[in-house]
Amino acid sequence: MVPIDPIRIVLVGTQHPGNIGSAARAMKTMGLNHLVLVAPRRFPDPEANALAAGAEDIVQQARVVASLDEALQGCRFALGTTARDRAISLPEHTPREAAAALLEHTADGGQAALLFGRERTGLENDELMRCHGRVFIPCNPDYASLNLASAVQVLSYEIRLRRLELGQLPAKAPLMAEAEPASIDQLERLFAHLGEFMDEIDFHKGRSPDMINQRLRRLFLRARMDEREIKIIRGLLSDAQRLLRQVK
Repeated sequence: MVPIDPIRIVLVGTQHPGNIGSAARAMKTMGLNHLVLVAPRRFPDPEANALAAGAEDIVQQARVVASLDEALQGCRFALGTTARDRAISLPEHTPREAAAALLEHTADGGQAALLFGRERTGLENDELMRCHGRVFIPCNPDYASLNLASAVQVLSYEIRLRRLELGQLPAKAPLMAEAEPASIDQLERLFAHLGEFMDEIDFHKGRSPDMINQRLRRLFLRARMDEREIKIIRGLLSDAQRLLRQVK
């Protein structure tokens, strides 16, 4: 049995089942096999198998989940594919840079995710906020009509190319970490805890929390914290909440 790849391809809200099959075919040609589907409109569907054209095994073993948080569970690193003009400020990667980053974050056995959005509208801003960066494919600006499967093919190719390069060159030993890097679901629990604490101290003073929440997310995502650091921050928040409740 072929081991499941540590890089998972996540398709969010796919509307046409044929695109799932075509994406699976693109993955298999480049040696990827870990497909996760977030709330697809129609799946399973015969059209997905038909368009897979030999990659039916990828389609059949695809994991279907209801939410992006569930799709990212256990991942340490995530990148979202997107058009360039987005309101949310995230580090931008070319496909080649994205492949290198994904392989770097899975070199020691961790898991990473590469997100693709809906055919017409792509990823929503709150979905991109769960990512450490975004990937922009530099298409022809006069005809930037790249379909979902083609985008998956471009990124899958770059991952394949980078793996071939690493196989031909001496690989650098991964740095030993004091603790396991925090997963995305652990970070999401930290953000929820931080939001609860800020509400408890009335930090926003009636103002919209969106901007400060986005900035805090970017700050913590840049920090690349490990599990121990997450526990320290959440312990501080819990102690502060306990003391506040005692004086009320």
